Parts: sequence; C-alpha cells; structure tokens
Amino acid sequence: MRKYDSYKDSGVEWIGEIPSGWEINRLKWISLIENSGIWGEDEEFPNSINVPIPTTGQLSIEGEWYYDKMNLRHLSIEDWEKYKCIEGDIIVVKSSGSSTNIITGKCGFISKEDSEKFSFSNFLLRVRPDKITPKLVYYFLSSNLTKQRIERMVSSTTYPNLKVDEYSNSELLIPPISEQEQIVSYLDKKTEGIDKLIQTKVRKIELLKEYRTSLISKVVTKGLNPNVEMKDSGVEWIGEIPRGWGVKRLKNVSDIKPSNVDKHIFPDEIQVRLCNYTDVYYNDFISESTELKPGSCNEMEFEKFRLKKGDVIITKDSESPDDIGIPCLVKDDFDDVVCGYHLTLIRPQNMDGRFIFRFIQSDRTRRYFEINSNGITRYGLGKSSIENLFLPFPSLSEQEQIVSYLDEQTQLIDKNIQTEERKIELLKEFRQSLISEVVTGKIKVCNDEEVH
Repeated sequence: MRKYDSYKDSGVEWIGEIPSGWEINRLKWISLIENSGIWGEDEEFPNSINVPIPTTGQLSIEGEWYYDKMNLRHLSIEDWEKYKCIEGDIIVVKSSGSSTNIITGKCGFISKEDSEKFSFSNFLLRVRPDKITPKLVYYFLSSNLTKQRIERMVSSTTYPNLKVDEYSNSELLIPPISEQEQIVSYLDKKTEGIDKLIQTKVRKIELLKEYRTSLISKVVTKGLNPNVEMKDSGVEWIGEIPRGWGVKRLKNVSDIKPSNVDKHIFPDEIQVRLCNYTDVYYNDFISESTELKPGSCNEMEFEKFRLKKGDVIITKDSESPDDIGIPCLVKDDFDDVVCGYHLTLIRPQNMDGRFIFRFIQSDRTRRYFEINSNGITRYGLGKSSIENLFLPFPSLSEQEQIVSYLDEQTQLIDKNIQTEERKIELLKEFRQSLISEVVTGKIKVCNDEEVH
C-alpha cells in the first residue's frame, strides 16, 4: 500500500493526519446548499408539468435511485427550474419518519444519466459542489468517516431531522485539483467492480430462494417417491398427486382463528407476550428463543389465541397482496404467548401442522392467497378464503417423512443463503473502507489507477 511522501496534522481530531498537499474546507464553503426541495401538487394546474419527485424511500443506502417508485407530482415551470436535479448534484436525506434513513448517511449522486430526470422533495437536501470535482464530495459524504458523525447531527424529535447547519459546516478534505479526477476515476472503477460482485451474490440468493420454494412445492404435492403412480387431485392449481393421497379443505383438518388481540397493554388484563405481524413475517419458526414484545389480553382471548406447539400462523392483512398468507410454525408450547392482530391462527386437527406450514409456503398456495385477497390500498384475507384452501392429504407417516426431508433440505439451502449474505456484508464493508481510505489520503492512488 503506497502512502503519500509526507503528512501533516489536519487540525481536526476525527480526521487526523492528511497528505501535506491537501487542504481542509467546509461543505458550505465549496457548495451551494438548498435546504429543502418541493412536494408539488396532486392535481394539474395552468403551466404545470408532471415530474417524478423522490422521497427517502426511493434512495438506497448505497445511493441507488428507484425510479419506478418515485411519486409523480405537478410543479410550475419556475419550480422545476429551481428544484430539478442536474449532473453533479448530491441529494441527502434530511427528514424521515425513521431515524435510520438519516443516521445511515443516505445520499445519492446525480450522474449524467440521472440529470434533469426528477426534482427533489422537502424531505431531502441538495448539495451542488462548486470549484471541486462533485463526485469526490459525494464519495466523502457517503464514506464511513461522514456516516459515523451524522448520528449526533440528528435532532431528537418525534420526527427525526438532520441539523442542516451542522451538516453544512462539516469539514471536507480537498486534494489538489490534479488528483481529484484521478481519485474519482479510481473509486468509480473499484466500486463498480465491487457492486458487480454484490449483484452476482444477490442473484445467487434469489436463485437459491426460488429453488427452495420450488422444492417445497414439488414435495408437498408429489411426495418423495418419483416412481409413485399419480392421479388428478380434482383441484386445478394443485394438479396431480400420488394415488394414495386425498385432498381436503383446510377447515376440515384445522381450527382457524383470525386474531383480534391488539398491541395495547391494559393493567387489569392478563399480561402476556405477543406474537406480532413482524414476528411471523420475518421468521419461519416461533420458539422460546424468539424475542417477543409484551402485551395483554382478556381471559377469553388468552384461551383462544394462546400458542401451542404445531400451530401455524399466517399474515392476513397487508399493504401488498404479496405479503398476505406468509406462514410460520410454532415449535414450542407457550404459557404466556398469544397470537396478535392482523394474523390468523391455524390449529391442526388430525394433520401434522408442519406439513400445513410447508404447503402454505409453496408457490401454489402463495398464488391462491394473492388471488383471493381483497383490497385496493390495503389487502386482507378473509376467513372463508383461508378455510376453503384445498391441500393434499398424505398419510400421517408420509407427512412426517416429507417434513423431515424438507427440514433437512431447507436448512442446507438457508445455510448457503446465509453464507452469500455474509459475503455481501463483507463486500460492502470493504467498499466503505476503501472509499474512506482513499478520500482521506491514507492510501495513494497512482497514475495507473492501482493501489500499492
């Protein structure tokens, strides 16, 4: 790793030593900063134009813009000229319902391809660098060096906001103009290579998840014996099943209970732990090791919705039909855990709950629930749709064999997914470390754009 010939004290504790030929400046002195954008109007008005306007959700932590999710709003031509984003602009998240969107240092660079494609909203801050290579400022603002300092710049209000004056006063390192483009060119090349590796890992994870779902769907409808004689199930979307199997409605093999236990805690009720929507959505299994939040319920609710080993819980309400019917399996008996609101408890009768859980995970059931969900802006799955779900019915011994096989195979697939996810984390950490090292002069970028 090559260093610069000499270093000097920057005079800023959190920066430390810098190359002798570099200088310190403040963001507000080398940039034009627009404190807030514009939200525009819902309806068209005279001389207005319809343009995309991003909020905090249309920008990733890595600085990627999600064009397909941007809001279309009406602006006057004058406002468009004032607030449009042009090449070299840096857009910073300054206001959000979640402090995470701010303390992660979310910011995005406007490339030549992005230029004049959208305006920025009143949730965002625009930095327009002057007399310095804009992409270099972006790399500095998106580096760990800046991100580590942002948390103390967030106002402690109910609705978190970035302290713009303090952010604007942040120190930046300014290399000689002859080095600026060289550093940017190097980081562009290296981060592009890292991002391609990350995308390869992401695609591998997607394929593993697709294979996982495909495997579950095949086994719960066709069994484990590839040579078994098949018959028509009588249900079009299930297709053929082994000849010795039957088909039953979910209501005939389980007790189905949509929960009405909300998150309010009343001291005169039974104090419990709640299995909430997110607990089901993000976990395949609920066990004693699952961290659950406190809640309360009356005696009738406690008796009806207390979780038992073998229960299956599914999501029944969501803003998207894709998120409806997501299942999890209860692996332990509980003395104090009840099923919460926006969920439906499925308690098996004469059928293995683990098999029901796996069948609901199949792509066939996913499509059934999507088709049978109701709503426009919010979607719900009615009790009758859940009750009338058809599912194959193997013998209990076959159910056990299928469940054991799928447990083993999905654990292997999940382990591979976790390995790839860890590789992505390491690549992102390396990406951040590289940017920080280069923009602070800890390593020197050579003329051949290699680091020694």
